[in-house]
Order: sequence, then C-alpha cells, then structure tokens
Amino acid sequence: MLVVKQETDDILVNPPNVQRIHNETEPQRNQLISHGSKPFTCGSCGRSFQCKAHLNCHMMIHTGEKPFSCDTCEKSFASKPRLTLHMRIHTGEKPFSCGSCGRSFQCKAHLIRHMMVHTGEKPFSCVSCGKSFRAKSELLPHMRIHTGEKPFWCVVCGKSFALRPTLTIHMRTHTGEKPFSCVTCGKGFARRFSLIYHMRTHTGEKPFCCVNCGRCFGFKSSLTRHIMTHRSEKPFSCVTCRKQFTRKLYLLLHMKTHTGEKCFACGTCGKSFQFKSQFNSHMRSHTREKPFSCVTCGKGFASRRNLTPHLRTHTGEKPFSCFYQKIFLNYSHENSHR
Repeated sequence: MLVVKQETDDILVNPPNVQRIHNETEPQRNQLISHGSKPFTCGSCGRSFQCKAHLNCHMMIHTGEKPFSCDTCEKSFASKPRLTLHMRIHTGEKPFSCGSCGRSFQCKAHLIRHMMVHTGEKPFSCVSCGKSFRAKSELLPHMRIHTGEKPFWCVVCGKSFALRPTLTIHMRTHTGEKPFSCVTCGKGFARRFSLIYHMRTHTGEKPFCCVNCGRCFGFKSSLTRHIMTHRSEKPFSCVTCRKQFTRKLYLLLHMKTHTGEKCFACGTCGKSFQFKSQFNSHMRSHTREKPFSCVTCGKGFASRRNLTPHLRTHTGEKPFSCFYQKIFLNYSHENSHR
C-alpha cells in the first residue's frame, strides 16, 4: 500500500529555517518518529506534531507570520520550504518524475498521488458511503455532501458553498470577472469548462454520440435530451392540444405557443421573443457578434443554423432532395425549387 505523507514535500520534514528546540535526545526523537508519536500539540487548534520544529512552523498559521517572501512576485510564506516549492512555479522546475509515464511534478506529494492513477490505489474511504479517494484532500470535500457543511461564504450575498473553488467561481457573478477567453473570437467566460464548450462552436467537435442512431452532439446535455426522443414514454401532456413530451421543460416551452407569451424583450429595439435562444440570436443582429466560425475558411456566422449550410459548400454535401431527385445544399433552396 502506498503511504501518503501529510507533508507537501520531503523538504518539509526537517525545515532548515526553523530553529530546532528539542527536549529529547536524537535517539529518543528517532524513536518517537518511528512509533508515530506526536507529543507536541498546538494550543490553538489541538493539532499534534512529532517534533517541536514542526509545531513552531505550524504556529505561524495562527499568528499570520510569513517571514519568507518571493523575490519574483513578493508572495509570502510561513516557512522557507514552502517558499522553495513556490519558486518552482516561476522556474518551471519539476524534479519528481513518474517512472511509468514520465510525467513530472513540482513536489513529491503530487508524484505520490499521481502514482495511484497507475496502481489504482484509493486508500481514503468515506465512512458514510464507502466511496474511495486517492488523497485526503479529495475525501474531505466529499464528506461535506453527507454533513451538509458549507464553510465558504460569499461576503457580498451571504451564499455559502462546500468548496472554496466553487466560491471563487461564484464571486465572478458579482465582480463580472471572466478570466477564460476564446482565442478565436475573444469572448470571455467565468469558468474554464464553459470556454471548452464554447470552443466546440468553432471547431465543430461533437464528442457525445447516441448509441441508438449514431447522431453526435457537442454537449452531453444535448445528448441526454436527444436520447429521450428514442423513448416511447411521454408523461407530460399539453392540456390544450394533448401533445405529449418527454420532459416537463419541453411542455413549458410548448405552452408558449398557445399563450403567446414573449418574456424575452430586446432592450435596443423592443422586439420580444418566446424563447431565450431566439432572443440571444436576435441580439447578435445589434452587436454584430459572429461566434460560429468555419474551420476551413474562417468566415463567421451569427448562428449555428447559418454555419451548417455554409460548411456544405466545402464538403459538397447536399442532403435535401426533391421528388425529381434534384439535390440542394439547404432546405430553403429545396423549397424555392418546388
């Protein structure tokens, strides 16, 4: 079984910058370490350590003291070993390499966690559901699913979150920060995965395929909705026309065709729309935004619907045919022919 140390790196075991104060002799100290004894306890939080040097280093967390500063970015740290680790961000140094795949890491703890990818070992198990994890840092956030603990609070609106990264993303709804930008059209996003999804509008990538008919989609949510079209069960019925739907959302959207409700209004020209997708497409007529680009010639389009026929000018595909077998690039050409 792989043993994961709590220290960030081997260099944290005996911090060279902290003055050693030992009441015990060196043989006694080694005996304590070999038996896992932790006689030095923090009076603030109760955490215990094997040697007083580690306790001294830990106490800086409570005092806020950070005497070691980075000369490059001026970020400060409580110990010199942590500064040494930080410096590798600037130097790009990754001295710990995986013998299986060659991947390198900045600290040994990250290499040890990575090795579990190859061994399949997950030594940290949830006592509530039995789910296992490679690292304790992965288990602790998972436990909050069961406890309901949400220790990270938004100072603006008071909303709480189980994970700090989730709070960081949420804060961008207040600040308007969008750090992830598309290299093709420059559009910014608050989340990295939103940018990844957006990039598929340019590349045309569709990695999610239906096992029933082979149709592929750019997003997993689109595939999930599509799969429901293969199901015979349609439990949601329209009370006006009795048309049935696989999802309640589809029924609610359909009801607008009867009520005539148009709740999405353009602030520029006042035109209203039943669906948000129609509203978003319309807004591009004002902004001139063309987020859908042809990967062959680079021409941009305001909607995917306009991009698709254009792509056929490159592929030569003509999927629409009339009764007399004449074929066309798009449906509108077929209608004109008729």
